[in-house]
Amino acid sequence: QEHPQAPSNMSADYPVKTELLEKLVAGSGLVEITKDLIEQHFGLYKGYVANLNALRKELAEGRAAGASGPVVADRRRRFGFDYNGVVLHELYFENMIPGGSQPSDTVVQTIERAFGSFDAWVKDFKATGASRSIGWAILYLDPSTGALNNHFVQLHEDGNVAGFVPILIMDVWEHAYILDNGAAGRPKYIEAFFKNIDWAVVERRLSESAAGRITPRA
Repeated sequence: QEHPQAPSNMSADYPVKTELLEKLVAGSGLVEITKDLIEQHFGLYKGYVANLNALRKELAEGRAAGASGPVVADRRRRFGFDYNGVVLHELYFENMIPGGSQPSDTVVQTIERAFGSFDAWVKDFKATGASRSIGWAILYLDPSTGALNNHFVQLHEDGNVAGFVPILIMDVWEHAYILDNGAAGRPKYIEAFFKNIDWAVVERRLSESAAGRITPRA
C-alpha cells in the first residue's frame, strides 16, 4: 500500500508533513509539553527531511555517474540515518494529541496478553524510555507471531528489528524535553508523554497490522 504523498522515485522530494504540527499545537496544545518545544522539535524534523532530500539527489546523481568509494559509502550510511529520523519523528508526532485519549478495551486486552497487565507494560515502556542513551522507546509488533515487545532504539537505527511494526513511539533524545525540563528532565517528560498519547492511532496501527496491511504515515 503506497502512501499517496510518497515520492515516485529516489530523486523526488520527500514532503514535510505540516499537518502533524498543526494537530499538536491546536487549542492549548499538548499537556506539559510547551508549544515552543514542539515547534522547535518539528523544526529538527524538517531538517531531517531536508537532509534526506539532499541525499536522495546526491545518491541519484552518483549512480548516474557510476560513483563509488568512501564518500558514496558515507552518504549511504547517512541516508539510512536521516531516513529513519524522518520516519520515527512522523510516527512519534502522529501518536500524540493534546490531552491524550483513553485506550480502548481492545488495545488494553492486547497489551495485557503480552505483558500480563496494562500497568506492567506501562512500567516497562517507561523504563525502556529511561535507558541511559539517546534514541527512542518503541512498542513493536512482530507480525509473524503477533508478539508485542518494548525496544530501545539508539540514535535512529541501532536496535530496529527488520520487519517489525512500530505501534507506539516515544522520542527520548534530549531535544524532546530539555527546553521544558532541563538536561535531567527525561522522567518528567516521559510522564508528560503519557498524558498526550493518541490511543486511536495506536489501535489503528494494531488492527491494520493484524489484517496484514501497511499503515500509511500521516
